[in-house]
Amino acid sequence: MPVEFLSDEQVAAFGRFGDTVPVQVLERLAWFDDADRELVAVRRGSRNRLGFAVQLATVRMLGTFLSDPTDVPTGVVEFVAAQIGIDAALFTGYSARPKTAYEHQWEIGATFGYRPWSDSEAHAELRAFIGRREKTGHRAR
Repeated sequence: MPVEFLSDEQVAAFGRFGDTVPVQVLERLAWFDDADRELVAVRRGSRNRLGFAVQLATVRMLGTFLSDPTDVPTGVVEFVAAQIGIDAALFTGYSARPKTAYEHQWEIGATFGYRPWSDSEAHAELRAFIGRREKTGHRAR
């Protein structure tokens, strides 16, 4: 029988943003380096550059993409927009062509090695990784 270690509230919150995201979290997980900025810069149009960048920040912060890629707190969008020099108001039109958001998710996944959790190979790799860490005595702190 599996051990329940998350509360119902924690399970419901997984893979979603809260109403606000602390600046410290944004600075740690949504800060773009030069390589990230180059990847964002090749998008066509400011709206697509901003949308791509927000999705990149989202997957880094939540560990997953959102089913509605525009369901992101304003503070996150503004933080990302300021980094890449784009008006945050442009984000409202990002979902005009839904396939664009999915194409961005696929590219981010391919570039950084993100895969859906439903991928059984990903499960096997995670189990092997945890097993190796367990054998060498490394524990999460």
